Amino acid sequence: MKNRNSILLLLVGLLCSAEAFADRQSEQPNIVFLMTDDQRWDNFGCYGRPEFRTENIDRLAKEGVIFDHAYYAVAICLPSRVTMMSGRYLSNHKVGFSHPYNYTFSKSDFNNTYPAMLKAAGYRTGFIGKFGFPVTDEAYERKGLVSGYDLRQQLSPYFDFFAGSGVHFRGAFASWPKDEEMEAIYSQKRPLNERTLKTGDAMIHFLKTQPKEQPFCLSVSFFAVKNDKDRDMYPPDVAEFSDHDFSVPENWVEGRNTKLPKVLDNWRGVPLHKQRTSTPALYQKLVRRFATQGYSVDQQVGRLVQQLKEMGVLDNTVIIYTSDNGRFHGSHGLYDKAILYDESVKAPFIVFDGRVAKAERGRRESALMSSVDVAPTIVSYAGLNIPESMQGRDLTPVIQQTQDREQWREAVYIESLFIGSLHSKKVPENIAEINERVIEENKSYRSRGVRTERYKYFSYYEHSPVIEELYDMEADPYEQHNLVTSPEYSEVLNKLRKETQERHALISSQEGHPQR
Repeated sequence: MKNRNSILLLLVGLLCSAEAFADRQSEQPNIVFLMTDDQRWDNFGCYGRPEFRTENIDRLAKEGVIFDHAYYAVAICLPSRVTMMSGRYLSNHKVGFSHPYNYTFSKSDFNNTYPAMLKAAGYRTGFIGKFGFPVTDEAYERKGLVSGYDLRQQLSPYFDFFAGSGVHFRGAFASWPKDEEMEAIYSQKRPLNERTLKTGDAMIHFLKTQPKEQPFCLSVSFFAVKNDKDRDMYPPDVAEFSDHDFSVPENWVEGRNTKLPKVLDNWRGVPLHKQRTSTPALYQKLVRRFATQGYSVDQQVGRLVQQLKEMGVLDNTVIIYTSDNGRFHGSHGLYDKAILYDESVKAPFIVFDGRVAKAERGRRESALMSSVDVAPTIVSYAGLNIPESMQGRDLTPVIQQTQDREQWREAVYIESLFIGSLHSKKVPENIAEINERVIEENKSYRSRGVRTERYKYFSYYEHSPVIEELYDMEADPYEQHNLVTSPEYSEVLNKLRKETQERHALISSQEGHPQR
């Protein structure tokens, strides 16, 4: 009898625990979206390189879900940020750097981004750091920088708390609401090398001023780890790496890479590699800078988690960590990003959900994920309906392991539409003619393709003849052997070529394109 009562009590306890967990899952969770700038996917301990000292981010990965096949739909900062907020591809929203993809983002379109939707649903919304793209009353093709842009006037309807700058379009730093603490955080007396600490301080201030009865969605866009100047380096963190020689990826090229398609001679990544990463000494100098900046960010992630614990809300908070694009840092004999090799388009992507029981936390995820999935996933976490304008997929069933994998995607679409010679602070009136000339002279390196779990295909589709690249990523993860001319891969080539064409046609034709 005593044993029977014990079993009954145990069953009741388990039932109550299950009900309590279900209640937590049904609540609107707090959401924190963390994004760095130019942080390559493998610059983390949890992605195989512990020399980068990312202990707090690694802990998030260990207690959450880490994606091993995450990719950017576009791998350059301004359009990548639009894609993640809107859930739309660059060839659809057209908010990028260079003609004909250099539109502003209309307010009517911004109403269907995750910050606007969550604010309308009752969330307290915050943004800190690099905003990166112009939101205007109506979308229009930019003729260079946006004159007289007022961040507060344009963005205050969507954010209760803001501390950041536009970057790329003349959006000077703005902050609201005004208080003494924020003035102290962003005081001009603080040195430039504390830029990541300032972001962290503003993040903690947002949390400390959070009303208890209201859910929040905070987007933090670090200016790090992008760094070309010593002035951005926080001195105590510099010391952590000053004597360390970092490992060198197998596809790093000393000097010029003569195996690259000749069309890439027109890409700024070739001369930038010569200037910044083309010798062992230059490589080590720059990689130490990126490691330092990554370490500074990691310290702020630790502060974030600790603050959420102290507030007692970590167990009802979802934290998402990624970057806006990767970078080559000498791989393939390139610097910068955008071009469709994995160093540029592969993303770090980590999701921690405090509502998940501790015993069930911590796993690696192999499903293909795209940056276009960020917005619909955040909207889904908030319990809202995903708008038809969003072209990405909701990742929550994958994260929660309820997704039928037979019904999941087999490939992600990737594109690069930036042309450096068409990007300038003042765009000439005949930019369309100049664009056509670039194409006619075979200087266009616009490209698009698909990445499957095993293969990568892309083409420089405006080049004549079209240049194609195909890689078996299992056998050749560093993309050293182009298989386009290999007869045994002709079936794969034809399939992925067709897949690319069909996806592009669908993406560019869907509703939600800029109103003009």
